[in-house]
Amino acid sequence: MQNNDHGHTHDEPEVHAPSPDEPPPASEWEFLEKALSELLVETGVIEEADVQRMMNFTESRNPALGAKVVARAWTDSGFRDRLLCDARKTLREEMEIDVGTIAELEAVENTDKLHHVVVCTLCSCYPRNLLGTPPAWYKSREYRSRAVREPRIVLKEFGTVLPSDVSIRVLDSTADLRYLVIPKRPGGTEGWPADRLEALVSRDSMIGTALASDPDSK
Repeated sequence: MQNNDHGHTHDEPEVHAPSPDEPPPASEWEFLEKALSELLVETGVIEEADVQRMMNFTESRNPALGAKVVARAWTDSGFRDRLLCDARKTLREEMEIDVGTIAELEAVENTDKLHHVVVCTLCSCYPRNLLGTPPAWYKSREYRSRAVREPRIVLKEFGTVLPSDVSIRVLDSTADLRYLVIPKRPGGTEGWPADRLEALVSRDSMIGTALASDPDSK
């Protein structure tokens, strides 16, 4: 296993039996976040309405927004290059998408030879402003540990089987750095309009636990 810029590249993983997906208890960071927001309200720094407004805004976001970004990256090579270079600036200036207060957002591209998958080993950091609320399994202790140790097996359990010559790079999200995976564009979609391409992009494909959908199914 090799660490490199928050990523881990893996070869042959060890085999572990899958276990049921259960919603995890609130993490230490979630308790701290709740306590901090309550303290800020009590001390008059912010209003309760401000907290609720931000919660409503976050909950209004969903993976469809990320799918729009991916579809544009698939069809506009200049946009894709700028997104890979500086995701925050590109989204703000070219799509009027605000990714919030996170220090850095990095877009990564899956290719024929390299597949990215995102995990947050410490808690459950996630690009909510692009993908909405994270799934329960993303926050689970099992996924957070096994995705790093045995990514190929974990992906297989999600139904994602990659050829042996495709390297897997596990990206460890942090409080200051979040990732957006641009899945590999399926063949046979040349000339498709953006809305049809967006339908091929799922939340899981932007985390890396899935591929873009088969165009024959859409």
